[in-house]
Amino acid sequence: MTAVHLTPEQVQHTAPGYAGLRRRPELPHVVLPGLRTPARLVTGYADVKAALTEPRLVRDRGAIPSGSEEADPQDELMEAASAGLPAEYVKYFSGHLALFDAEEHARRRAPLTRAFTARRIAALREFVERKADELLGAAEPDGDVIDLLGEFAYPLSTHVICELVGVDEKDRDQVCAWIRDFAYGDGSRMGEALVGIVEYCKELVVRRRAEPTEDLISALVEGARESEDPLSDDELVGIVFLLINTGITPPALFLAHGALALLDHPEQAARLHAEPELLRTAVPELLRYITLVRIGATLYAAEDFDFAGTALTAGEAVTVALLAADHDPEEYGESAERLDITREFGRGDGRLAFGHGAHYCIGAALGRLVTTVVLDRLFVGRDSLRLATDREELEFGHWPADGFHLVSLPVRL
Repeated sequence: MTAVHLTPEQVQHTAPGYAGLRRRPELPHVVLPGLRTPARLVTGYADVKAALTEPRLVRDRGAIPSGSEEADPQDELMEAASAGLPAEYVKYFSGHLALFDAEEHARRRAPLTRAFTARRIAALREFVERKADELLGAAEPDGDVIDLLGEFAYPLSTHVICELVGVDEKDRDQVCAWIRDFAYGDGSRMGEALVGIVEYCKELVVRRRAEPTEDLISALVEGARESEDPLSDDELVGIVFLLINTGITPPALFLAHGALALLDHPEQAARLHAEPELLRTAVPELLRYITLVRIGATLYAAEDFDFAGTALTAGEAVTVALLAADHDPEEYGESAERLDITREFGRGDGRLAFGHGAHYCIGAALGRLVTTVVLDRLFVGRDSLRLATDREELEFGHWPADGFHLVSLPVRL
């Protein structure tokens, strides 16, 4: 079967990008943007949800005895991400929780789950509100123009995750700079940034082990100490790095894209301003509509079996299109492509923006909390937010295997 080579536009724009693929009788072979190796692509909501809980679709290809020796899109993506980086530091981001299965995934995630409590998240609300107000207040005297991504969303996400994790306030600007250079810069300072943030995480773990506080790192260290199968120091540092890295760039980009979505739909923004109670439905709808992680981690068939009308062979790569699933007309009807802040979801999430199953995003509750506060400050508490440039002049960039993301979002407050 000839593979479809997807462009960043197709990955991001769901109606033209996926409609034809959904109609195929079998899961299509696709090559994601910037890669060379094909994988089967799952696009339907029900099929994506099933794939994320299918025990015969695993994340560790090396665990498949009869696995294929063919090229692997996940390896290709990792090679691209780690090119030019110091080899001894790559392990700290290549050991991402999304790449482990079953017992190993549970072992690494368990101390994080115990530390990432609902009480700890709920206690952050006042802090998030205060920081959002401080950042917006600092921008207003400067002519009311602000880069909502660089001057608001990034600093806010940094302060929030650092407050939760236990990064000292005096170090937060440096941590934010390292993460931006590592995760979203032009690539010229990636190696330096990776070394900086990993060494800082090592130091932080050592400090909290000697003098524990009430932060999440102290809870992780204590949990590791009490575990029957404790995390190694490298694994612990990797989890702290993961928390900081994924707690800054993805939330910052989502907040900027969420604001842009409402600016693109002024009637929805006006209704949210007039009816603050719609925050309850606006937050999950924006999560669905944007689905910042468009393509999930690669899965592999652990054996020969049929899935979604397709005969998979052991070792075959399968990729889930989370954005396509969250815009599937079979699940959301004719309004699947529309932003509707009054949309009601059934039990559970009703969308796959945070994934599903054992790998469901551990920061989901924090993401909902921060989004609620930001929408309240930007759209409920004011109706003056406007783009400070023409829509066509906004700058976007893209990463391998992904669609486009904002580079900046200049707005008038």
